[in-house]
Amino acid sequence: MHIATILVVLTAGFGWINARFFKLPFTIGLMVVSMVFSGLVMAVGAIDLSLLRYEQQLVSAIDFHEVLMDGMLSMLLFAGALHVDFGKLKHNALPILAFATVGVLTSTVIVATLFYALLQWLGQDLDYIYCLLFGALISPTDPIASLGILKKVGVPKRLEIKIVGESLFNDGIGVVVFLTLVQVAQLGVGEVTAATIGGLVLEEVGGGVLLGVALGWGGYRLLLAIDDYEVEIMITLALVLGGYALASALHFSGPLAMVVAGLLIGNDHFRQESMSEQTQRYVDAFWEIVDVLLNALLFVLIGLEIVVLQFEGSYLVAGLLTIPLVLLARILSLGLPIAFFRRRLEFEPNTGLIMTWGGLRGGISIALALSLTGDMPRDLILGVTYAVVAFSIVVQGLTIEPLIERLRGRNPGGT
Repeated sequence: MHIATILVVLTAGFGWINARFFKLPFTIGLMVVSMVFSGLVMAVGAIDLSLLRYEQQLVSAIDFHEVLMDGMLSMLLFAGALHVDFGKLKHNALPILAFATVGVLTSTVIVATLFYALLQWLGQDLDYIYCLLFGALISPTDPIASLGILKKVGVPKRLEIKIVGESLFNDGIGVVVFLTLVQVAQLGVGEVTAATIGGLVLEEVGGGVLLGVALGWGGYRLLLAIDDYEVEIMITLALVLGGYALASALHFSGPLAMVVAGLLIGNDHFRQESMSEQTQRYVDAFWEIVDVLLNALLFVLIGLEIVVLQFEGSYLVAGLLTIPLVLLARILSLGLPIAFFRRRLEFEPNTGLIMTWGGLRGGISIALALSLTGDMPRDLILGVTYAVVAFSIVVQGLTIEPLIERLRGRNPGGT
């Protein structure tokens, strides 16, 4: 409770500072102020270590991986999926599926190969399997970061649904790929068969989707049977928390289950049948508040994490040089699906460029990096991951709107 209180007070204070002085987009501003605060604390630490040690103890006491992956993520994904236009998502299902599967897998391999070559050039020896782990955790775009930014910028609607849909699903796929590679790294390449990998992927992905359908349908039937907005809000909350815990116990993909459940509960047909207008207003308001509060806390946590990172010069150099490699892998991995579906579906001009620059990395990548064990190159991967995430949220997040405006000026009537 003590830690939660401090985080809420810091978040409120950082939010005020941003609104009063910086006036940056909400989540980006919170992260920037949080990073500036941590930087000042580190600078003061050169004179007096007491404040720095207190912040380090505070941040170290927070299991970022557990807080995000087992706590916040379920509610954030459900809240994001709840307000997605199901009809438009269904119309774009095939390209979104391609982006979230083929795109993630292709990007994982490209990032791993380029990262391995970069480290060799820098004189650092790292097994290729760990490069694949880095590729898996950094390739998926973060739905939490992407949704927060896209709400504020003028992305064309036909393109927005593709970016939102991809970001909702590809993190689940990315987590599955990451967990599979962790198992390979722990057991050894020769000890893991294709059947084992296929079974794990089928269990995680297939089980997550089926559980999401069951949760969504069950929630719909429960909401349909009553008309009491207070109880119905509690049902949606229990659906998310209980459903995510059940997915973890069954070794299913919790993120995919939450996305599917949110899409079903939030689609217009189910909403109109199962909820009165009053209930819809209260349910929407509740999940919007949850979304705002958890997003705020998450981005502050990302900024505070800087005080516990291992700052070695080689890690910083590797991180900065990895940023363009990740962006290159992103645009290359999107190229094939875009080219394939361009003839069947109407794509906006510069789709690949906007999806590359607007596909932000966020807390999920950091949480996965933090989950690596001590016998793995955790500090190196975490340092590089933080550099990519910080650049993605701050630089890409602040420049995506000007980029879209510039592209729109070149293509009147389009992007």
